[in-house]
Amino acid sequence: MLSFLSKRMAAACDGTTRRDFLKVGALGMGGLCLSDLLRARAKAQESGRSTRNTSVVWLWLGGGPTHVETFDPKMSAPVEFRSTVGAVQTNVPGIELGGVFTRMARVADKMAFVRSFAHNNSGHGGGTHWVMTGYDYPPADQGMGQIKPGLGAILARQRGANNPRTGLPTYVRIGGIGGDGPSWLGSAYGPFDTGGNASNNLNLQVAMDRLNERRGLLHSFDSIDRQVDRSGIMQGLDSFETQAYDLLVSRARETFDVTREEPRTRDLYGNNSLAQQMLLARRLCEAGVGFVTIHYGGWDMHGTIAQSMRNTAPAVDNAVSAFVQDVHARGLENDILLVITGEFGRTPRINPGAGRDHWAPLSTLALAGGGLRMGQTVGESSSKAEVPRTTPITPQDLMATVFHVLGIPSDLHYNDPTGRPTPMVNGGRPIRELV
Repeated sequence: MLSFLSKRMAAACDGTTRRDFLKVGALGMGGLCLSDLLRARAKAQESGRSTRNTSVVWLWLGGGPTHVETFDPKMSAPVEFRSTVGAVQTNVPGIELGGVFTRMARVADKMAFVRSFAHNNSGHGGGTHWVMTGYDYPPADQGMGQIKPGLGAILARQRGANNPRTGLPTYVRIGGIGGDGPSWLGSAYGPFDTGGNASNNLNLQVAMDRLNERRGLLHSFDSIDRQVDRSGIMQGLDSFETQAYDLLVSRARETFDVTREEPRTRDLYGNNSLAQQMLLARRLCEAGVGFVTIHYGGWDMHGTIAQSMRNTAPAVDNAVSAFVQDVHARGLENDILLVITGEFGRTPRINPGAGRDHWAPLSTLALAGGGLRMGQTVGESSSKAEVPRTTPITPQDLMATVFHVLGIPSDLHYNDPTGRPTPMVNGGRPIRELV
């Protein structure tokens, strides 16, 4: 809900009453108002430390993407192990991708493909928790909740949950992923959910195909802004209520409107939903958002994997290649890191249903940008893509690599609910081939 210039007496979120109060609506976190949330986040920011002005876009291929048909096709292996969709040669000599990734193959020099990423939990919930938080928690496979903070929440705790320059959230969720919440760090560091109540309060909950209609809404904001200036209402609001108003009517809200992007860039991405989300993610990062999660599901391919790949993968091929080209064209390749992964890989041997089953001992991981060394494969798998042949790269190592890009101290600790100092990274090291 959203109303301005109310002529009745209205109660503020803190229980006080003001005339002509700016009402920004309740967020979906226990009835917090936006101004209250900003207060909580400002208080939490006091103990944060400065970090690099870098960002991460975390593209989650939900369901467990096959490592063979994506980035390790193994065409020299027996037919029951090799990629069912063949392979495509990239623009980097000696590197092949799964045969459905023809566009990504043309930007492989700007990407890195990790072929020794592994852990030991082949369950959806447990595997997701491990990759998203760096910690194994088998009860997550039975639906138990998250027990460690996710990467985006850690960044929000470290930097402060809002960018002090733009007012935009540090952590934005375009698509929800298990394990992507703040856990015991607290709700002040949770993601700003573009599909939830928080976005409703900022008038961001609009289907992509209706974004053009928002121009009328933005014009209305401009009119409201002029009315507020004339009314003197802002003099009756405290600093956090003023900040809430500024966030609502500032140009920051326009960052979420991809129709404002230049036509050539919009054409590069195309109109499918994932591409639009990737474009939105780039706009958010360019405007100061530090961590963006996107969930693109459909990868639990227990049967007919070849056809499933041909149905599901082209959207990723298009969106990722467009994103990588766009980031480089804007000179942002050192500022934005793209991570592509899922909860685990798939069994190396094709099953009787022409699919692949859950397989965590070798998993899917690719990266682009972030100032890391691109144009390479990292690590090596066994001849049948069963396990790492080289030293395994773990979720903790991935986490440490992201910390490196974001400028988060590797020894960062926060106190857990018992008051015990708890390391955010425990034993992980940045992937040496990349840094």
